[in-house]
Amino acid sequence: MSDPISANLPAHTPLKAAGTAEPYRCSVLVVGGGPAGSTVSALLAARGIDVLLVEKDRHPRFHIGESLLPRNIPILRRLGLEDRLRSIGVLKRGADFSVPDGSRHIVFNFRDAMRPDEPTAFQVRRSEFDHMLIDNAEKAGVRVYQETRLDDLDIGEDGVTAQVTGPDGTTSVVAADWVVDATGRDSFLSRKLALKRRDPRHASAAVFGHFDGVERRPGDEAGNISIYWFDQGWFWVIPLRDGCTSVGMVCYPRYLKDRRGGLEDLFRETVARTPGLAERMRYATARDGVQGTGNFSYRSTQMTGNRFFLVGDAYAFIDPVFSSGVYLAMQGAEYAAEAIEACLADPRSAARYQRRYERRVKRGLRVFSWFIYRFTSPAFRSLFTQPTDKFSLRAAVISVLSGDVYGRTPLWSRLMLFRAIYWFTSLVLWRRGGAYRGRLAEHEARFN
Repeated sequence: MSDPISANLPAHTPLKAAGTAEPYRCSVLVVGGGPAGSTVSALLAARGIDVLLVEKDRHPRFHIGESLLPRNIPILRRLGLEDRLRSIGVLKRGADFSVPDGSRHIVFNFRDAMRPDEPTAFQVRRSEFDHMLIDNAEKAGVRVYQETRLDDLDIGEDGVTAQVTGPDGTTSVVAADWVVDATGRDSFLSRKLALKRRDPRHASAAVFGHFDGVERRPGDEAGNISIYWFDQGWFWVIPLRDGCTSVGMVCYPRYLKDRRGGLEDLFRETVARTPGLAERMRYATARDGVQGTGNFSYRSTQMTGNRFFLVGDAYAFIDPVFSSGVYLAMQGAEYAAEAIEACLADPRSAARYQRRYERRVKRGLRVFSWFIYRFTSPAFRSLFTQPTDKFSLRAAVISVLSGDVYGRTPLWSRLMLFRAIYWFTSLVLWRRGGAYRGRLAEHEARFN
């Protein structure tokens, strides 16, 4: 696909080939041009910091994670991209969750959050969204090199040295004061330093694709993300522009391993057994088939270290439920830009700035993680399909769904009460009989 925007930009200074006397120098090397890398790069460049970004692929490219949260909007506004976002997105007013028999669905509208100053979000094609972000970084002054692969990275006390290979096969050297790993699930630095660990509390796999002919909710609900549970996991339904809909199935990995046919056969068989979703997809046709990904939940043992930051999925990925991935990446990128600027200005206090960055990022991850680890449990399904407005619990949950998880709104007391109700509901279901006990025991064993 052509890249008319980038084609009109001035050419960069070529990277220096390996073996030359002087490498290309910059203050910060960012590896990865997804939402995390493009955001941190643009914010650093806006602060007058010399940034070089290398991205192994070329935008636009396909990616899942197409549903944004309301708290994404202020970040995009600060990047100057709100109007452009509206031109490529589908307005999203909330999320809905269907009961098991598909007879009804419960809507959680963002306007009902405890602080509903951002009552809407957007659904986006990631190819368009990510392209928008990396183009914005380049316009902000970042030197962006696409189709440029990071081959090796050496981190010393005095700086970072990287070897990269460009689209023509030429290997070059880059020297920087700091490096940001924003390589997503590739987790380049985390793997190199042996920091990456599979998350023992959450194992999941996904099968997904883009479809035409998926029935949409009526009226104001037309742009909402829909969630459907089934015994082995859950489905997402995300309306995109031009009549396209993203549909994905998230399940236990063994559900994929035990299948007899292909991925598309399993996908369609599971859709057919999921009331409500089956009706909405009865005339659906896949644009390019479906594809799958294996167990993708992990976390690194470090988020920062000597002269490096891990941002977004390069540090951890938990699950696409609640559409948290892009938001966590972009909010983490904002925190990282602030910390890196401070590290450059005051190198002796770098460890203190890094610790603050870690505390801020982990706070949001903890809130999302508690919900995500329990999302497929019978008790959780019961609470989400029979929500209560008592003690503002519904508003607190909607605040989490909106991405308000970094201490902006005092949610802790209400979330603790929600957790207590969850455990009480689990106990009630346990006492009802063996079928519930088996499912609960299987679920809880994954993270206890």
